[in-house]
Amino acid sequence: MNKWGKLSLGLLLAGGLLAGCGSNNTDNSAAGNSDSGAAAKKLILGTSADFPPYEFHKMIDGKDTIVGFDIDIAKDIAADMGAELEIKDLPFDSLLNELSSGRVDIVISGLSPTPERAEAVGLSDIYYQAEQAVVVREADKDKFATMDALKGAKLGVQTGSIQEEIAKEIEGAQLTSLGKISEIVLQLQSNRVDASIMEGPVAKSFVKNVDGLVIADAVPEVEDDGYVIGVKKGNDELLEQVNTTLKRLQDEGKIDEYVAAASELAESE
Repeated sequence: MNKWGKLSLGLLLAGGLLAGCGSNNTDNSAAGNSDSGAAAKKLILGTSADFPPYEFHKMIDGKDTIVGFDIDIAKDIAADMGAELEIKDLPFDSLLNELSSGRVDIVISGLSPTPERAEAVGLSDIYYQAEQAVVVREADKDKFATMDALKGAKLGVQTGSIQEEIAKEIEGAQLTSLGKISEIVLQLQSNRVDASIMEGPVAKSFVKNVDGLVIADAVPEVEDDGYVIGVKKGNDELLEQVNTTLKRLQDEGKIDEYVAAASELAESE
């Protein structure tokens, strides 16, 4: 789904701080509830499922299913908490507002740990790092060999993403910011934009699945190249649980396994 630039702090800070998760459920179903007689806990995940192999839709046994290695990580977090995972597929630029207002408990969606986000929400340890990439039409590959070649170009980027922030720093670039990566790909295919900046794994997935697109030699450089999980500001108990699960998965080599499996799934028919 990283993916992610500065959002309005006014939106990000909306709502009071709540401890415990599952705030959309009844009082006794909150994932932080220790009462042994409570209803089943629920962990509500907010994600933007248009970001393979992080999170994306796939027909599994005839059913539209949200899959990806971020989803696998979320399932592990929920399992370690003894909670049921509920997934909400939302526009990326609304995710942190949903988190701050308590409508979702965690956000996993290729989220970069920018200073602005750290002020607004709680951020986990980095669980994955990926490079950025520039996707262009095959006929234009040689035209965009360096980042300087993007000056003045028409660029498609995801709204609220770190790629949007990268594009804003390119001299003379004309931005088309859209909510979904698939919409940006259509802009590329129809010649409405010249190039798009995407996460490396996401770019590779679309290039393999969409005829006529390639990754250019130009490579964006950013400081925020790691990805984290967001929780509501002040929910230290949940943040500690998230970090504990992430450390276990990293120690067991599970995240690399999840990335490989999700990449293969994203590229399959």
